[in-house]
Amino acid sequence: MSLIWQLLRKHISIFELAIFFIANLIGMTVILAGVQIYSDLQPMLSGEKSLIGNDYLIITRPVERMGIGTPTFSDEDINDLNEQPFTINLGTFTASRFEVDGSIVFNGQRLSTMLFFESVPDNFIDVKSDKWCFSPGDTVIPIILPRNYLNLYNFGFSQTQQLPQITEDIIKRVELGIRLEGNGKRSDHTAYIVGFSERLNTILVPSTFMDWANSEYGEGEDDGHTRLILEVSNPTDPELTAYLEEHGYEIENKPAESSKALSILEVGAAVIVGIGVMFSILSLIILTLSIYLLLQKNITKLENLVLIGYSPARVAMPYNVMALVLNISVLIISIVAIFIVQSIYTGHISEWLGITLSAIPTTAIIVGTLFTAAIVTFNIFIINRKIREISSRR
Repeated sequence: MSLIWQLLRKHISIFELAIFFIANLIGMTVILAGVQIYSDLQPMLSGEKSLIGNDYLIITRPVERMGIGTPTFSDEDINDLNEQPFTINLGTFTASRFEVDGSIVFNGQRLSTMLFFESVPDNFIDVKSDKWCFSPGDTVIPIILPRNYLNLYNFGFSQTQQLPQITEDIIKRVELGIRLEGNGKRSDHTAYIVGFSERLNTILVPSTFMDWANSEYGEGEDDGHTRLILEVSNPTDPELTAYLEEHGYEIENKPAESSKALSILEVGAAVIVGIGVMFSILSLIILTLSIYLLLQKNITKLENLVLIGYSPARVAMPYNVMALVLNISVLIISIVAIFIVQSIYTGHISEWLGITLSAIPTTAIIVGTLFTAAIVTFNIFIINRKIREISSRR
């Protein structure tokens, strides 16, 4: 092959190969950087160590006809929504069908107000407490309040009324008087606030209490479910948005900023990889044109080599080796660059998540190897095809 190489290398343009090398190096590095960074950030986006968890949407129907009638979800609506690909989990709100009177003794005076209760399945509640339980016959009712209720009091009402602010620990020790009335029955209970929810904007009680209380004190027929809670991985999913608009459903709570950040990250990674692919395609075009031009310049020598007995495969070997060396060199330099960049940010991610990330850019190595193999295969294919065309002319 050394003799053939000496004959053919005269017309090789170092400038053209350098352009290909630089363009391919930029493209490969950008692609591998995009996929490796996204791979390293996956523990932050999913799993037990995730900083961005699934989101919970509260779904309602719009109120129409001046509020006459109750907009509810039928069993068919719930089943259809539960079968959608964007749905991870679905739960229903159960409302109290009885009167609730809450009271508290403050500064020697009894203050009371009308309340309402709702319940949802426990797996949708973001407050963990061993006191969150109720059995028929218990006199103590655990309650979860929205955190913004406490914030409204501390930073709004208490300021205007010159009242002291209340911490969570203090309010959890306060005993509440709860009177349940309905269906011709009445009973008094004691209630304690066991936590504050950042997810659910309602006064929550355990589902076991709600089922018991509605059966004992509930009046009228159950009108059905007026609100649903939906667990989704990406609340900005276009398919989810289209489904809600098609059925006329409304969302009470807006998607969390973390989900927006996740969407931006995914789009950013796709853009980065897309730019890298464009550079790689450009470099591939440059190399293809360079090879065709080089073969055209050496067409007489190639025909003579075939005529004196060299096989097309042997004649194509120097060009195949050149393409292989160039692409492998690009891969190695790209992986080294990714390794250097990865060593800078993995330490910070490991510290934030409390886990140890691999110091080896495994994803970049796998993707780069597959990508390089595809490019080399294409290069060898067009070289051998061109050599066969030349040999067929003799």
